[in-house]
Formats: sequence, C-alpha cells, structure tokens
Amino acid sequence: MDTEQQKDPEVKAPSVVDRYYTRWYRVDMKGKPCEDHCVLQHSNRICVLTLAETHPVIRDGRQIKSINYQISNGCSRLNNKVSGKSKRGGQFLTDFAPLCRITCTDQSEYTVYSCIRGRLLEVNENILERPALLLEKPSTDGYIAVILPKFEESKSITENLLSREDFEKVVSKRGAEQSQPT
Repeated sequence: MDTEQQKDPEVKAPSVVDRYYTRWYRVDMKGKPCEDHCVLQHSNRICVLTLAETHPVIRDGRQIKSINYQISNGCSRLNNKVSGKSKRGGQFLTDFAPLCRITCTDQSEYTVYSCIRGRLLEVNENILERPALLLEKPSTDGYIAVILPKFEESKSITENLLSREDFEKVVSKRGAEQSQPT
C-alpha cells in the first residue's frame, strides 16, 4: 500500500470531450477576424461543430438575442430529417455552408459555417430555447450541429483545419499584434 501513489486532489480528470474527441479549428471564417470555429472529431468520424473560445460571442461574453437555423427562404436546417443506419436524408454540407445565424443584443450578427464537408445529422435545438448554453457550455450542451463526413473523406477533412497547437500559435500571434503600439 505504501507504493501506491497519492493522487493530487488538484489534478482533474480530463473531460469527456478531451478524452474522446480531437479538437480542430478553422480561424477567421470567411475572412472575418476572430470568428473562429471548433470541430470536435470523434474516433468514429462524427464531428461536433462548436464556437471556438476565441469567437467574439464567447470571448466578449455577448448576450445572445436569437439563434436562427433558417438559412434562406427555402432552406432551414431544422427541417433536416435523417433516417437509417447510413443516415439517409441528411442535408449535405460543403465547407462554407451556413448552419445558423446568431444575433446578439448589441445587434451584432454572426453566421456559423459547417467548416467541413459532410452530412448534417442534427442541429442543437436546445440552444434555440436557451441561447446562453453557447456561452456556458460551448463544447458540450452548447454545440451547434453534428456532421458526418463521407467515409472516403474522413481522413482528409482536417487538411483545412488547424490542430490545437497550431490554433494556439495563431491566437498568441494575434495577441502580440494587438498589443503592439500603432
């Protein structure tokens, strides 16, 4: 019993997200500074799309007025109907397909894009009723959508995304540029 290591009570166990998902990032979506998205990729190739912690909605703690999955007059992500083992019927998304629009109380608007190609499995309807989930739990209950890439593309979807390490380099470079006197 003496050889058993004492566990440090301050060390927390990794979260489910940290244990089972790989974080990938898309920075400055559509050329808009700091509008960063995060793709959580599970080993079974399912991807969960969230806002990155550097996105203005989360970073600035903005109050969310509404979230709208109605992309155009003829396209609502809420009408996505998926069925069967092969997830037939899900809307097919390209890298820059809009998923939803977030409107804040200060009238700022943000469009959230899919970041990867694949079939839309579900959108998070819970954030329609409780938009604060985007701020409180962005990687879990506050996710935007779940996307399943095509099997043959599942290895290459991360080519246009940044790893956690590369993302942190971009963020620290941004911080250094913003702190430089002009």
